[in-house]
Amino acid sequence: MKIVLASILLSYSSAFAPSTTRHQTVRSSVDLKMVSLKDCMANLGKIGLAGALAVGIAVAPAEALTKAEINELSYLQVKGTGLAGHCAEVVGEDSIKPLAGSKLIDMCVEPKAFAIEEEVKNGKTERKFVKAKALTRQTYTLDLMEGPLTVDGGSISFKETEGMDYAATTLKLPGGQDIPMLFTVKDLVAKGNGVTFKPGYQMTGEFQTPSYRTGLFLDPKGRGGTTGYDTAVAFQALQTSEEGDAILYNENNKVFKITPGRIEMEINKVNAEESEIGGVFVSTQLADSDMGAHVPKKVLVKGVFYAKV
Repeated sequence: MKIVLASILLSYSSAFAPSTTRHQTVRSSVDLKMVSLKDCMANLGKIGLAGALAVGIAVAPAEALTKAEINELSYLQVKGTGLAGHCAEVVGEDSIKPLAGSKLIDMCVEPKAFAIEEEVKNGKTERKFVKAKALTRQTYTLDLMEGPLTVDGGSISFKETEGMDYAATTLKLPGGQDIPMLFTVKDLVAKGNGVTFKPGYQMTGEFQTPSYRTGLFLDPKGRGGTTGYDTAVAFQALQTSEEGDAILYNENNKVFKITPGRIEMEINKVNAEESEIGGVFVSTQLADSDMGAHVPKKVLVKGVFYAKV
């Protein structure tokens, strides 16, 4: 009886196990496609690609697949591979001319490298972008965004209206300082010259960066924007509206501030049959200011994007 039961359980477990052969076949089919992606990132800048998420010891970093290949995989075939944190790859160098009423859907924006503007002393003090390490696991990819396309006056405009358009992320500077930020392209309005999506087509635009923390957040002294103490209880003598009060003014007066960001995108792959576009992007935005307590640092993000027309 025990032998029969064991065989039944074994058959059930094998039925729901991921198809290793199928997954490896799909992975090998995109090896050549990833070469072009890495070349584009290298041409875009010399900051370099961020390391992919390693799951376990024996599992290799996941590589991007096309949307059609991703749709063929089951949940168990994706689980634990890191594929869910990658944008789909686009194959082809066709062209797509959006029609009236067209939309961009399933838009995905995946960061590959981060840099933070710092003061660097090299004979003289100057501000440069320093490569930063992402402490957050690969959960900062933005996905399922969409919005209408407008073709007018020889240009194409895109306005992002909904989707998973922000992700809390923490970066580390070479000196060890942690910098929290809200990576986002919220309310993006981008515009490009020309009425046809094709390799080399560029779009630039601006977006809104919400505060990393909301009004309900309480700092270590129990102060918040809408709840908590108005002042730091342990420093009453410094908060008498006399000399010295300015030291803690920004710490006490929390503000929810929305700051602008900017992005530049370039399409390098177009698949007309699947109505897909893909390419690279560079964006700049401000990091967390602890609700106005200090001056936020400027963050540069480089990566890839995908969208379906």
